[in-house]
Amino acid sequence: MAPTPPSRTFLAPGTIRAQWWHRLGDARFQCDLCPRACRLAPGQRGFCFVREADADGLRLTTYGRASGFCVDPIEKKPLNHFYPGTSVLSFGTAGCNLGCRFCQNWDISKARSADRLSEIATPAAIAAAAARVGCRAVAFTYNDPVIFAEYAMDSAMAARAVGLAAVAVTAGYMLDDARAEFYRHMDAANVDLKAFSEAFYRRQCIGELAPVLETLIWLKRETSVWLEVTTLLIPGLNDSPEEIGRLCDWFLEHLGPDTPLHFTAFHPDYKLTHLPSTSSEIVRAARRVATTAGLRFVYTGNIRDPDGQTTRCPACGTIVIGRNGYDLTRWGLTPTGVCVGCGTTLSGRFDATPGTWGSRRERLFL
Repeated sequence: MAPTPPSRTFLAPGTIRAQWWHRLGDARFQCDLCPRACRLAPGQRGFCFVREADADGLRLTTYGRASGFCVDPIEKKPLNHFYPGTSVLSFGTAGCNLGCRFCQNWDISKARSADRLSEIATPAAIAAAAARVGCRAVAFTYNDPVIFAEYAMDSAMAARAVGLAAVAVTAGYMLDDARAEFYRHMDAANVDLKAFSEAFYRRQCIGELAPVLETLIWLKRETSVWLEVTTLLIPGLNDSPEEIGRLCDWFLEHLGPDTPLHFTAFHPDYKLTHLPSTSSEIVRAARRVATTAGLRFVYTGNIRDPDGQTTRCPACGTIVIGRNGYDLTRWGLTPTGVCVGCGTTLSGRFDATPGTWGSRRERLFL
């Protein structure tokens, strides 16, 4: 039987009592959702902007309100080993608990007004819409679902109740107790590992690297959540061969050779419009460093590179999932996810046949 969503305490339309906080001794409240541990007096909002204190505790101000709904290919999340070729209903809200200067969804993640949230939808309505249009999953994305965790969890439970999966696209910036509860409701996650230096996280994200690494290790070792990781390569900031080498060595040791890693190209945006776009060669070079280090599934994104988007059997080299962008061009797996060339079982979650959604992206009005 599917879990029943908790009975949320609604304080106003779109506003509920938040789940993770505790009272301090000076009439303030501390948020226990993410490593920022914001301490708020009544009327103040946290760094994320969407969690606010009142006289009785913290509240989430974006429950049931979204910035819009789209049906995307699952590979756009990006997830290459999670029901390839299928479609996913994607949505986000507003705000973020990091301050990335290169954010490519900054109009959503940096929104400081509820007016940016144009859609109103209950978790049950989201799940019903996703099922109606033939999606395989619901994805919480565009801004980080950590900050709307209660809404995401309830939507995940509603999705599972109608046979759909739940996907989190996140920076992994979360505290232990909230993390365990949140991921109990998720089937897959793509986590942004934005760089492999504390200096980068401090200067470019107003955050810390260590909690993200803790989340990645915990997801891999302690959960059954399917995990893939993405690193956006920014020229001159996190794309040196030395840093990529350190990232890959850590990745191999802690996440293993079969966890997919995606290197994607940056384009100038938000506060880094003065930087150039990442060249295709830099992205391909990062992929070569990773495969040389021993990672078996390394992909490129935001560039035209069919070879870097194709999945090969790690044992015999047979193309088991051919891709051109988000379109599947070849399928070489049996209904049980086994390579037709040599019988090796591929790591991931697969249906008996691939999806046929392709590269379409369609706006959905609930």
